[in-house]
Amino acid sequence: MKYAIPIILVGVLIACGQQKEAVLFPTVNWDKRSVAPTTTDSLITGSTYLSVYSEIYQVTENRTYHLTVTVSMRNISSTDTVYILNTKYYHTKGDLIRTYFDKPIFIAPLETVEIVINEGDKEGGTGGNFVFEWATPKTEPYFEAVMISTTGQQGLSFTTQGIKR
Repeated sequence: MKYAIPIILVGVLIACGQQKEAVLFPTVNWDKRSVAPTTTDSLITGSTYLSVYSEIYQVTENRTYHLTVTVSMRNISSTDTVYILNTKYYHTKGDLIRTYFDKPIFIAPLETVEIVINEGDKEGGTGGNFVFEWATPKTEPYFEAVMISTTGQQGLSFTTQGIKR
């Protein structure tokens, strides 16, 4: 029982919003995932669009709620490797924010590779967009985003799914 008071105190401080820890997310080493462009020459190619929200409106159009975004690039094939040729992230107004890698990358069978946009990164705005160019022997990759935020006892989360362009 000697630890009960410190644990309760930490819980109260977090619930009151007086202490908020910085959360560090693992970053993907895109160079280790890169492949030679010729690897993708004989494959079916396509493009997928995914909407994301790094912030959403709350109460009025003048107040927003910030969100952490997890973008999942999933290879749903159990036998074939999928190649993502490029991934671009755009602002609500359609301006390019960033390109995540310069060379094609691979995603092994049934593997998921993630991009995390920290809660404090509001560059995408209320209508951020991802565009993925990909190549595959036959099974198209699946793209999904999970947006989440928690403050005190309030939590908010939702998902979006990619659509083929």
